[in-house]
Amino acid sequence: MGMTTTAPSLQGAMAAAAAEIDQALDLLLPAEEGPEAPLFAAMRYAAIGGGKRLRGFLVLEGARQFGVSRSAALRVASAIEMVHAYSLVHDDLPAMDNDDLRRGKPTVHRAFDEATAILAGDALQTHAFTVLAEEDTHSDPAVRTELVRCLSKAAGPRGMCGGQMLDMLAEAAGVPLDEPAVGRLQTLKTGKLIEFSAEAGAVLGKAPLAQRHALLAYGRDLGAAFQIADDILDATASTEETGKRTGKDAVAGKATLVGLLGLDRARLQAERLVTQARAHLDGFGERADLLRMLADFVIERRS
Repeated sequence: MGMTTTAPSLQGAMAAAAAEIDQALDLLLPAEEGPEAPLFAAMRYAAIGGGKRLRGFLVLEGARQFGVSRSAALRVASAIEMVHAYSLVHDDLPAMDNDDLRRGKPTVHRAFDEATAILAGDALQTHAFTVLAEEDTHSDPAVRTELVRCLSKAAGPRGMCGGQMLDMLAEAAGVPLDEPAVGRLQTLKTGKLIEFSAEAGAVLGKAPLAQRHALLAYGRDLGAAFQIADDILDATASTEETGKRTGKDAVAGKATLVGLLGLDRARLQAERLVTQARAHLDGFGERADLLRMLADFVIERRS
């Protein structure tokens, strides 16, 4: 795997991409002066700065395979990060996970108030689709429509929202889920958005279907490995390391693959998924090397 030589270049690329995405978000979410200024302030607070920008990085690297313009790719990356940010704002609300800490700073409802947090999430979600639908994203309306369709599907009732509902139902019932049910919950809650992030560059680049499917499959396996790694971190890392409250899955009695399989088997499962993810990139040349490294990085990270 040669992680020693590859990790710094990947981390450098990810940090550079995160900075570029923050710059793009800064332009797409301007600070307003009018009476609704607190809404924009909360949107910016939620979306700009912090986070690994895994989803945005996937968009940029996928787009690079097909020579898509950086500015177009950054718009799509920003739209997906807005949807991700909105989901975190709403997830953290007292009615959902009731969290005070996110990305090492107070959650939006703590920094502002609950009503503002709800509106900021709503506004981030809708603004993401404005960005995708605008001509600057792609000159072909069919491409823009496809981006809107795929992102709304990944975020909607058969995606992220559906997954969050399953999560809440499982917690309310107090009955631990079995392995297939946990897999489905995680596929919907986090997996679908990561899948689309990996696929989006191919949509932008009007890539052949086989290549689009390969990137989607890569995203699916990467997302599943990422989620297991997240659960492993929740079970083993400190709040200082991750910048969010850890150990909460066990306290809430949440079913995770780590809880079901134990740490060792969960790690093996994540490694299997990473091997599969890398295999999906066999048809791509050296340009996909950062995506290959990312698969390894996902299960070795500590935050």
